[in-house]
Amino acid sequence: MVDPFIGTGGHGHTYPGASVPFGMVQVSPDTDNTRWDSVSGYHIDDPTMLGFSHTHLSGTGVGDMLDVLLRPGQGRVTLDPGSLMHPQGSYRARFRHEDEQAEPGYYRVRWPDEGIVSELTATGRAGMQRYHFERDGEAFVLLDFTHGIRTDNNRPTRVHDASLCWSGALLSGSRMVSEWASGREICFALEFSPAPHHVAFFVDDQPAADGTTTVSGTSLKAVCHFGRARDIITRTGISSVDVNGAKHNLATEITDWDFDGVRARARAEWESYLQRIGISGATSHQHRIMRTAMYHTLLGPTRINDCDGRYRGLDRQVHTLPPGRKDAYSTYSIWDTYRAEHPLLTLLCPERVPDIVQSLVEMMKQSGGQVPVWPLQDVDTQCMTGYHAASVVSEAANKGFGGIEYAAAWRAIRRRAFASTDGGMGEYRHRGWIPADRVGESTSRTVEYSFDDWAAAQLATRNGARADARTLLARCHSYRNLYDSHTGFIRPRLASGRWAEPFSANEMGHSGQWRDYTESNPWQATLLAQHDVYGMMDMMGGEGKFLSFLDGIFAANPALPPDAPPDISGQMGQYAHGNEPSHHIAYLYAYAGRPWQTQDRVRMIQTQLYAPRPDGMAGNEDVGQMSAWFILSALGFYPVDPTTGIYVFGSPLFTYMHLQTTGPRALVIEAPEASDTRRFIRGVSWNGQPWTKSWISHQQLANGGVLHFDMADEPDYTFGKEHKDRPPSLGRT
Repeated sequence: MVDPFIGTGGHGHTYPGASVPFGMVQVSPDTDNTRWDSVSGYHIDDPTMLGFSHTHLSGTGVGDMLDVLLRPGQGRVTLDPGSLMHPQGSYRARFRHEDEQAEPGYYRVRWPDEGIVSELTATGRAGMQRYHFERDGEAFVLLDFTHGIRTDNNRPTRVHDASLCWSGALLSGSRMVSEWASGREICFALEFSPAPHHVAFFVDDQPAADGTTTVSGTSLKAVCHFGRARDIITRTGISSVDVNGAKHNLATEITDWDFDGVRARARAEWESYLQRIGISGATSHQHRIMRTAMYHTLLGPTRINDCDGRYRGLDRQVHTLPPGRKDAYSTYSIWDTYRAEHPLLTLLCPERVPDIVQSLVEMMKQSGGQVPVWPLQDVDTQCMTGYHAASVVSEAANKGFGGIEYAAAWRAIRRRAFASTDGGMGEYRHRGWIPADRVGESTSRTVEYSFDDWAAAQLATRNGARADARTLLARCHSYRNLYDSHTGFIRPRLASGRWAEPFSANEMGHSGQWRDYTESNPWQATLLAQHDVYGMMDMMGGEGKFLSFLDGIFAANPALPPDAPPDISGQMGQYAHGNEPSHHIAYLYAYAGRPWQTQDRVRMIQTQLYAPRPDGMAGNEDVGQMSAWFILSALGFYPVDPTTGIYVFGSPLFTYMHLQTTGPRALVIEAPEASDTRRFIRGVSWNGQPWTKSWISHQQLANGGVLHFDMADEPDYTFGKEHKDRPPSLGRT
């Protein structure tokens, strides 16, 4: 039921190729490497294909990777990749979607003009490709080591210190790439069956001398000639450490030339994870969306250590995993994923959580106490705002996960909270807010720092730093300093203390240099203090005004200004599900005693903003966040404040769900009357006992049990209405 093509259209930014859960390798077709909608290397609208590279990002808003591109061919060799607009004379191949097939761990395509069938599969650290040439002719495989994402379409991919070597039957190489993750290193080791009878190297598209076995430079390519072969198989190991690591990964994970066997093992590994949630009572469309969402959430974070435990850290040095640790991870889109992806993993893959969180702590230690923001391989791109790794660490601590150096994490997070001046933090500490005429995205930064202070305060308390905890708890209300009671919105202030004028509720900013909001506007930013919902109510003047604001965001004119980023999409009024600042908003009604409105809004989002087609995502997948929202909401709950381990009830989508846990029994979620019309909760029981609260704790769910929902087609205005039954927030109800 998994469809890897979901998200490859619109602004989903996913890829359809082969990987395994949390794999280092993602071998997938590349149709373009120059524009925003092809940052994964692939877009469903593209008519031509460059070839198949071994590393890809799933659903990100910025591109990178696309390492080690292989392009099978016959006859005349062309080194020019051309472009989407001008493919003539290049090595691009036309393809048709009816000739594509994709499933977890496998991809296949046929190029009709050349009669070449290519198949892809993968292990955790190696990729395998199989080519069949339908016609007789001289076969070759082109390795384009210049290929990669081009964040500036006017210049080639920035490659440094590249080298290629042909030794015996092995083609290997390494390069440094300075695109988004500037300076990241990648190495590979590649074998063929049959072995090529000749390998020709090219430097700056000029042929190297005959007999050359090693080349270096910034623009390298190799053409492997096979004579009149009809079938060629490649197997490629990847490493961010060195070529020996890539060789070892390849020798360890792919020991023969059995492509179908590797494909079967990848399929079995996917099945073992996809079976962790069983569902029934779903339509075929819902089933496909749910299974594909699970697939997408399991693509990241990605492992970065070699089979021998070595990996390259943020200090660019090679480290070895200590005894007891299985994997090191990277590819953390934390600004997005702290909200639902990381909470989902604590339920779905709890055995991986200690290593995933400890990897963040190791990054803090390797970078001199810096808190990682968006780490990719051995580089922290520092993309996005806030220091939300504090949320991921605090969540793990509050949920009782061991094997994590919480004291070391607190030292780095304390430095960020109390000493750093990056991203306006100095202004924030001094004023309690960030001036819009001094720091970009000042309004969102202020609110996000308030949330991070709350997450940090919990770690401070855990580590016995009571004075720091008190300071942070006071500071976590700082978002209120940007609330304008006259307009009813959080809005930018200038260093003088005056409000930035003029004001519009859908504005992006006042400066030609930067925006005031991070991929959002005043509507979403005003509700961004997800840790202090009752404080937001007080700020707005009470429960009634808070509810009016919630109703208003869904009813507002959806118009956006011309400078709005394309990430703000999937709109219902000014609620924008295509970007993460909106993801918790529908669940806020429960805090005001109206969980029935949460149930109604959540079901609308589930059914209207997710679809089983390439453009079936409302916005960027963002390394699992968009899908994690759907999965948790389909289960019937969502973590508005992920640090607390509290899940707010929404509207369970299926009649029966079964989730494996590490507790003494499985978690069973029953909603036998759930349907398109029966979206409202009439009553809840937990392990057979009545449950009147509109929320439940992580510990209860993780221990297993039976959560039963009675569903109805009309709201029950009494369920969850009493103050004692509303979700806690910042320690109060």
